[in-house]
Amino acid sequence: MLLLGALGGVGLFVVDAGSTTPDPVAFDDTVPVGLTLEDERGLDDDVDLPQTQVFYSQYQYVVGYHGVETFVETQRQAEHEQRFGHPLVVYVTDYSDTGIELTDDGYPTTDRQPTWTDANSAWFVVDSDARSPAGETVVPFTDRNDATTFAEAHNGTVQDWESVLELSFDRDDATVARDRVDDHRQLADDRVDATSSYEDRPTSVVVGEDTETVQAAVDAAPANTTVVVPEGTYAETIEIDRPISLVGEGDVTLRGDSNGTVVTVTSERVALENLELTGVGNVTREGEELPVDIDDEEWDATFTQYYAGTDAGIAAYTADELLVEDVRIETPASGVIAYDSTDAVFQNVTVDGPDDPTDGLAGMLLFQSPSVVEDSAYTGGQNGIYLYRSPTTVLRSNEFDGHRLGIHLMHTDDTLITDNNLRNQHSAGIYIMTGPERNAVVGNTITASALGISVGGSNTYVADNLVDESGLGLQNDATGSIYEGNVFAGNDVGVDVSAMLPTNRVVGNDFVGNDEHATATSGPLRIWSHEGAGNYWQGAATVAADGHADRSYSPTDSVDKRLHLTDGAQTLSRAPALRALSGLEGSVPGMRTGSIVDQEPTCEPNNPALLERTAWADRAWTCYETTSDEP
Repeated sequence: MLLLGALGGVGLFVVDAGSTTPDPVAFDDTVPVGLTLEDERGLDDDVDLPQTQVFYSQYQYVVGYHGVETFVETQRQAEHEQRFGHPLVVYVTDYSDTGIELTDDGYPTTDRQPTWTDANSAWFVVDSDARSPAGETVVPFTDRNDATTFAEAHNGTVQDWESVLELSFDRDDATVARDRVDDHRQLADDRVDATSSYEDRPTSVVVGEDTETVQAAVDAAPANTTVVVPEGTYAETIEIDRPISLVGEGDVTLRGDSNGTVVTVTSERVALENLELTGVGNVTREGEELPVDIDDEEWDATFTQYYAGTDAGIAAYTADELLVEDVRIETPASGVIAYDSTDAVFQNVTVDGPDDPTDGLAGMLLFQSPSVVEDSAYTGGQNGIYLYRSPTTVLRSNEFDGHRLGIHLMHTDDTLITDNNLRNQHSAGIYIMTGPERNAVVGNTITASALGISVGGSNTYVADNLVDESGLGLQNDATGSIYEGNVFAGNDVGVDVSAMLPTNRVVGNDFVGNDEHATATSGPLRIWSHEGAGNYWQGAATVAADGHADRSYSPTDSVDKRLHLTDGAQTLSRAPALRALSGLEGSVPGMRTGSIVDQEPTCEPNNPALLERTAWADRAWTCYETTSDEP
């Protein structure tokens, strides 16, 4: 039977399964964490990575962890037990009698499908050659002899469950994305510096003096020299297959025939400078065969071919350390497409796409091309910048206007999106999808858009952004992420939470002038305070106490959600019964009337300088202060 009990020393009511132990479920029926979609799709069919599934006392869904080590590290995080309760039962993959072997990458493969076993009775091989895409992995067995045999064959040791719970594993979290922000800025600077030597290339060919056409000049130019294109309009398409600089002198236009790409680059260390490109074709789907080989065995080869071979002002293939600077592109399709072009730099690039945000493809489409894009402007079309499997890309100080999606990430980890301005985005300003990890979204401004920022995946750092005058400020579908220092002002809804796991840290943000500060799907309690720090909510502040309001605040509570909208709601919120009720929120499972609770709401905005940039700063009331005569 089910028993209610109090967790000693914490005061949380939890559910103890007693004699009733739930059976394991299919992993697909769990809420999974610990593996990106890109990594999952890249695995061979015969790979069977270790998995863990956990039934918690205060969480209604089964949580599936990719890797025993993922669960071990997660369960010791701050506030984990407050959010989930304690584990009722933990099941792990059982590799006994499966014919387990390791691939060259260390991934486990099996002859027979592994089953599940209770972690308490299992034996675990640690410190072995076994790996997952995230690194070291623990391999469980029900039979100790099987575990010993595997450990001897693959340089591991055998331990029981209690010992494994005491181990530490190197796993990234959102603090890694936060701590790498400065490193990413330096990486971008280094990429830019690596292209600075192109300025020193001597002039070898001048169009009109040495050759009649631009293409003839390119063909005649020795490597590491400059082709100068004098002012004028040149009706031709160009192919560059050697490391040269193509530099316009004055107003230079390269005009294609509206049937394909204007400039195609297939060499490393090419520079394109001071050019205007027009006459781009309008093919945005089912592109032509790429001029370089692609791996047909890759899981996304068809997708890559479908888009990477479409029309653009500039198409670059295996063009490492490409520099595109002071270039303007008018296009009905894409401005720039890069495939497998590492360390490319795009500076002061302007792309004018179609007025209709459902037309065209992208201002810039980067396939497997970690790059720097800075000080550029993108207008119109479906996507401003579309990153696909392009980790460590840095997008900084760019302008976006009138797209369906301003910045769009698919299968892209470890990027820095910073100091960009986005407005009039018809679907979303910044849209991160397909479960990536460790992206950082810092210091951006999104205005007058349907949705400011949509974050999927895990371990994301979202900080110091301003979203105002939009439909929805932030769509939070990520897990294990940090949201701090953001301002959501004048939106229909400040933040909407759809993530199934309540594992995000949301502190130091300001919510002012929104019709609704925050909404959430039904499900677990989300606690939006951490180590004594909370958020500023217009209307939440009542009696000041050490810089914080004297009661918790729930933006999803029927009374609290109207405190900034309705006269008299402040008085009602201070009623003894409601204040007593708010004291129970976040601590007693049965008393969770709202799915978001801030236990430490602040009296004043946390980000006043950012808030002053909006029309809502005067709505940021400070705490109601009592006097000595007030009861």
